[in-house]
Amino acid sequence: MTDGSLTTAEEEVLETIDAEDINFLRLQFTDILGTVKNVSVPARQAEKAFIEGIYFDGSSIEGFVRIQESDMRLVPDPETFAILPWRNHDDGASARMICDVYDTSTGEPFEGDPRYVLKNALERADEMGYTVNAAPEPEFFLFEEDEEGRATTETNDAGGYFDLAPKDLASDVRRDIIYGLEDMGFEVEASHHEVAEGQHEINFTYDDALATADNVATFRIVVRAIAAEHDLHATFMPKPIPRINGSGMHTHISLFTDDGENAFHDDDDEFNLSETARSFLAGILEHAPAITAVANPTVNSYKRLVPGYEAPVYVAWSDRNRSALIRKPAARVPAASRVELRSPDPSCNPYLAIAVMIHAGLDGIERGLEAPDPVRENIYEFDERKREAYGIDTLPSNLGEAVDALEADEAIYAALGEHIGPKFVEAKRAEFQDYLVDVSRWELDRYLETF
Repeated sequence: MTDGSLTTAEEEVLETIDAEDINFLRLQFTDILGTVKNVSVPARQAEKAFIEGIYFDGSSIEGFVRIQESDMRLVPDPETFAILPWRNHDDGASARMICDVYDTSTGEPFEGDPRYVLKNALERADEMGYTVNAAPEPEFFLFEEDEEGRATTETNDAGGYFDLAPKDLASDVRRDIIYGLEDMGFEVEASHHEVAEGQHEINFTYDDALATADNVATFRIVVRAIAAEHDLHATFMPKPIPRINGSGMHTHISLFTDDGENAFHDDDDEFNLSETARSFLAGILEHAPAITAVANPTVNSYKRLVPGYEAPVYVAWSDRNRSALIRKPAARVPAASRVELRSPDPSCNPYLAIAVMIHAGLDGIERGLEAPDPVRENIYEFDERKREAYGIDTLPSNLGEAVDALEADEAIYAALGEHIGPKFVEAKRAEFQDYLVDVSRWELDRYLETF
């Protein structure tokens, strides 16, 4: 809530609403599981939204509040205003703004808002003299729909890595997605067909961590909406088809100092990594099991995190191969020096996932952790004895183990906050227990007629 006056950015939004004949605003926010929610209001309510906020019932949102404390307030961030590319009609258009959630009883930011959790991580970095940049590489599948418009697992192409038409039949879909993203202000760097049939990747440019998380949330909406216009279903489920590669969301991250220098770069280091970068990297390695619960938050996530399908399961780093959990990509210029965490998948809540990565790395810097030597061999080819000799641990093998690791890791659990930490653990334990008591199609096919 403001003093009644509008900022320059807010006034510019109101001018754009008039100029572009915007009829409706979708005020977007995210629950703790990463599901994007929105409240739709007439565009004429925009000034009120900026000055007073928009009230809603938080008791209906996963992990937000109890029924007796349900009133919450959305405050839109004018920097996130964008016209929705698939909502343009002769009678006007719709736009969206991403909101921060406030607790009406205190007037303070709501601790259960994932965007607030990420802002806390960025504030910690700022206090240490850093800003944080990040860039994700979200992958997704495109599937055919059946006659009733429901999703199948039938892919619409037989393409492979970097294939072109006619094998890559979805190139037109990706083109339309890119146009839609660019209309919303994204700077798309590249797009291509991924390894598996029906699998795709679209990369957007490096940005500050908050904008990046906002972009991931928006990206998933745009991809699904435009795919639907082509009668296709887009899914960010990590492993929708067994025995082929799953979808990841490799995340690049780096720190910059107040004077704009890349804190991760050192010309004199063999790998051009500064001591700051090495300690940050070491922090992520130490907290990797707990991070996994947040960055790989579904039962299905662990069907991707298995050896043999190019997904990282070994807690190590490398400058040259992709079998390690963290990779140091080649950088053409000092400003591009960064580390790449390869385990996250696109089902995660981007705000929480990026927040715990930042907290883990900053913990490594504060404690002066030393990174181990890089592993330059293909870890997938190591046997257990060789991995032990190298001191290489593995990530949790299922959601239950990952949640145990999260609860046991005081630093990462605390990073989620006193509200989200317990709610997240409660939800994920329930999900895992529900999975354990279910009987799968595989079990029926294997055992029903055998025993």
